[in-house]
Amino acid sequence: MPLKKLLLFCTFALTGLVTSAQLPVSQVPLADPYILLDGDTYYAYGTNNANGIEYWRSRDLQHWVYGGLALSKNSTSEKQWFWAPEVYFKNGQYYMYFSANEHLFVATASSPRGPFKQVGSYMMENLIGNEKCIDSSVFFDDDGKAYCFFVRFTDGNCIWRCELDSDYVTPVPGTLKHCISVSLDWEKKLGRVCEGPFVVKHGRVYLFTYSANDYRSQDYGVGCARATRADGTWNKTSRPILQRAQGLVGTGHHSFFTDKEGRLRIVFHAHNSTEEVAPRLMYIGSAEATSSTIKISDEPFISPQKVSSAVEAPTAQNHIPCYYDLTGRRTLPLKGGLYIADGRKVALH
Repeated sequence: MPLKKLLLFCTFALTGLVTSAQLPVSQVPLADPYILLDGDTYYAYGTNNANGIEYWRSRDLQHWVYGGLALSKNSTSEKQWFWAPEVYFKNGQYYMYFSANEHLFVATASSPRGPFKQVGSYMMENLIGNEKCIDSSVFFDDDGKAYCFFVRFTDGNCIWRCELDSDYVTPVPGTLKHCISVSLDWEKKLGRVCEGPFVVKHGRVYLFTYSANDYRSQDYGVGCARATRADGTWNKTSRPILQRAQGLVGTGHHSFFTDKEGRLRIVFHAHNSTEEVAPRLMYIGSAEATSSTIKISDEPFISPQKVSSAVEAPTAQNHIPCYYDLTGRRTLPLKGGLYIADGRKVALH
């Protein structure tokens, strides 16, 4: 082969190696993941364990220690299908919203590690009786109102919402409203599915994110809709904000959180590989909210790695309080505000 052609061939070959490089495989087998930053520790919860809801903990988002069950099925009225948890700190305790046996429930605990115990019966019983529903996600607005977004099976998988009473458990009668169903071409690859809702507020704009297509599809992805009120009408963007990214397929059922540096992050699951769906694996990316959508960064995703507690990433010895605004969302403390830290109201001057 002439030298010029040989050099050209080598250039293309090396380019192919770079562009086809894949992320390290995640070692945290959580589907429908959710991350809570509490103090100096991140807690990840998700769908994986037949016996309840498990948690993992990390100090740096890269290295994760398995913590066991935060919620055991023995502390609930149900025996199967423990899915899609979220955990929030409100009123000096932790609230876990989760699905079990295709119904919604709430559990509480004094620690993010649990043990969580179920409160009451079906969360939506006073609105829809014994009707099946899944994927609850709670949004706490600046005016003190809380809304629960969740999936019903009234039009395939579609997303509804209701307002919650001041106990953050009881739905307010008369507030049940349909939000979105499948409507866009990219959402119609497999099944009729809109699920996994999560709402982020940016300024005066509400950004409603969701996953579409059957989770077994490699085209499972995340979409975004916009509204000017949490109880308003949602207008979808035309394209997914996350789908088939960085060599991963089946990317979806996500949530957003703010990291220790104040950056908006997305945590989501992807298929185990391009050949197998299960077990689905957790990945973490960076994101930016705008007035019209949420943009997912092109920087490489974090592929969480499992470590033992003996080699857990180091942390400062002093306790770092975790600050929440008065709506219950974790936040960075700003001068002159009123916050909740370690269950107490704190005024910063």
